[in-house]
Amino acid sequence: MSEPSTVVVVNPITCEGHGMCAELFPEWISLDDWGYPVIDPRPVPEHLMKHARRAVEACPTLALLLRPSQGGTPGSRS
Repeated sequence: MSEPSTVVVVNPITCEGHGMCAELFPEWISLDDWGYPVIDPRPVPEHLMKHARRAVEACPTLALLLRPSQGGTPGSRS
């Protein structure tokens, strides 16, 4: 059995819109008109995990997280 997929998520309460995540991981994160992250909901491919971890570690408010994928459809909320 393969390892679980990982997704990047943001805590909208703690995020202050610094934008470092989009600078460090532009392949997966863009910024909206107000400077807050818009994150690709798909699981992060293994070859991009190093970049994802770097963006998560650099978040000044610890709002960016890596979580196991729930296996739902992209964009769906639980």
